[in-house]
Amino acid sequence: MAPIKVGDTIPDGTLAYFDENDQLQQVSVHTLAAGKKVVIFGVPGAFTPTCSMKHVPGFIEKSEELKAKGVEDLLLISVNDPFVMKAWKKSYPETKNVKFLADGSATYTHALGLELDLAEKGLGVRSRRFALLVDNLKVVVANVESGGEFTVSSADDILAAL
Repeated sequence: MAPIKVGDTIPDGTLAYFDENDQLQQVSVHTLAAGKKVVIFGVPGAFTPTCSMKHVPGFIEKSEELKAKGVEDLLLISVNDPFVMKAWKKSYPETKNVKFLADGSATYTHALGLELDLAEKGLGVRSRRFALLVDNLKVVVANVESGGEFTVSSADDILAAL
């Protein structure tokens, strides 16, 4: 499938997370994004160096600036199970508006056309690093990285586009 691009409607899909009562929940992406301006950003893996030290902290740190520019939610997607995503979220002192969402089988990542085969590194199929600015389910900005790069998908890149 071709990667998602500006002008596309994001596909619907089901992701998992643990709620504030530590209950496992399933949620529709369209439920999270319909009628709102959101950032959906994806990373190759929880606890990996670039994801944990740069990509995710950038969105946490800039969440108030993004909110001030009309972004209602920050949706982090990783091809990990919900238990890993819960532990990763707990590793940050504060996560502000970032929702940590698990795409355990990479089903949603495939629907976006953003899968990355890292089998030769022992990681299996993961997500390319990306950041999408979505307004009422329509992609307004699609910043998708090549390989393991981190050059166009940061919170600052999204802020610059707003």
